[in-house]
Amino acid sequence: MVNTAESSSATAAFAATVEPDAQTKARIALIGTGGRSEMYIRAIFGKHSDTAELIAFSDVNPGRVEFYQKLIQELGAPGPVASFEPTDLTAFIQANNIDRVVVTTPDYTHADYIVEALEAGADVVVEKPLTIDAEGCRRITKAVEETGRNVVVTFNYRYSPRNSALKEIIQSGVIGKVTSIDFSWVLDTVHGADYFRRWHREKKNSGGLLIHKASHHFDLVNWWINDVPERVFASGGLKFYGDKNAAERGLGPRPERGTPDADAPAAAEKDPFTLDLREDERLKALFLDNEHYDGYRRDQDVFTGGITIEDNLALVVEYHGGPRLSYSLNAHSPWEGYRVAVNGTEGRAELEVVERASVLNSTDKKTVVDPSATPIEEEDAIRRNGERLVVQRHWEAAYEVPIVNGEGGHGGGDELLLSDLFNGPGEDPLGRPSGYLDGLRSVSVGIAGNRSLESSLPVRIEDLDLGADLPAAPESFPDSPRISDLKETL
Repeated sequence: MVNTAESSSATAAFAATVEPDAQTKARIALIGTGGRSEMYIRAIFGKHSDTAELIAFSDVNPGRVEFYQKLIQELGAPGPVASFEPTDLTAFIQANNIDRVVVTTPDYTHADYIVEALEAGADVVVEKPLTIDAEGCRRITKAVEETGRNVVVTFNYRYSPRNSALKEIIQSGVIGKVTSIDFSWVLDTVHGADYFRRWHREKKNSGGLLIHKASHHFDLVNWWINDVPERVFASGGLKFYGDKNAAERGLGPRPERGTPDADAPAAAEKDPFTLDLREDERLKALFLDNEHYDGYRRDQDVFTGGITIEDNLALVVEYHGGPRLSYSLNAHSPWEGYRVAVNGTEGRAELEVVERASVLNSTDKKTVVDPSATPIEEEDAIRRNGERLVVQRHWEAAYEVPIVNGEGGHGGGDELLLSDLFNGPGEDPLGRPSGYLDGLRSVSVGIAGNRSLESSLPVRIEDLDLGADLPAAPESFPDSPRISDLKETL
């Protein structure tokens, strides 16, 4: 089990903060202006403008930089912010006294930018996952050790009220000592399909869904049971998407992308698996209008060749303290959500979440890609959107635990995360703020899982040589503070 001293030190590190004023705003540089960057940009120019200042942003695609220049003007910025080439990151950090770099680039670039930013003298906030392979973990670990600087991996799922409620139940001891966890996550044919048309479709870019998507899920389990993974056995494959599966089902010839040529006639019936970028103003402005800069296609067909990630996965994970996790992921479900059952020596807790009850080919509204980030009301007569947490002790009747959601994505969890990130958290008995080691522990399961998929054998995480002892918490790798922990206080 993770020791109490480690958890306490992490909370103390996160809580270190200063009173915000004009002289103590954290100087932020953001690299990667795709879809995930918008949450941070809106926060800096909105609720958290008193603690952070966006000095510049950067991207390999100048068109996307220009998109966000227009957005910050709409948010009330007095003028455009600076921009710089990604290859000039070190020089920009050092010339402009940057305190923190926010990394929202594709996963395979995370290690490079994290290491460069740390060595240049800045702390880092990075979108999950920390990185995609063992080499990246070793490089980041070494840079943290040598520079003494901090890396925060953002895990907004911890802040979702339903997930926090399950943590409270486990932590209370009402179900006793945890013995096992059953965790099933299903992505529907809108959200799940989207990973197979973007850069994520190649494992060299994303590490596959075991890392890009499931690192969230593995972090939840690590946090729920306050334990660290030790051994992983994985099985899975590409069973639904891709050209071979399409041919087996007789789908016939398909276009390479969802957005037709400008002079192409409209299809008589819309294919539910295609994404026409012209139908979404934001996607059109971010990606379609900027293809001429880098050639990146956001709307590749999910049934073409070249897909190297899995769409069906199953894992068994053994934990340091004794529990075992049985995990599965399916990326072509007709509904989206997850089911978790935590078994203990004194009972069982069950969490069921339905984020989209049905994928209906509605013509009167745009289908939301990620229903957890953008709540929707689409449901059918049988399955309903919602969540339910049930606890039952041995020889007692079951009871339901109320869940109180807030406004915004992930049941209000995004807002709570941003508050901790920019202002520093107050006392949090649930330990939701996540440090550098949490990021390492979460990707360790996916990295071991990918090794297991290759070998068809179980893989011990200690054999991956990630650069840090995960069960322990060496003082040379302190968990990370928040953006509000300015360099003047370090």
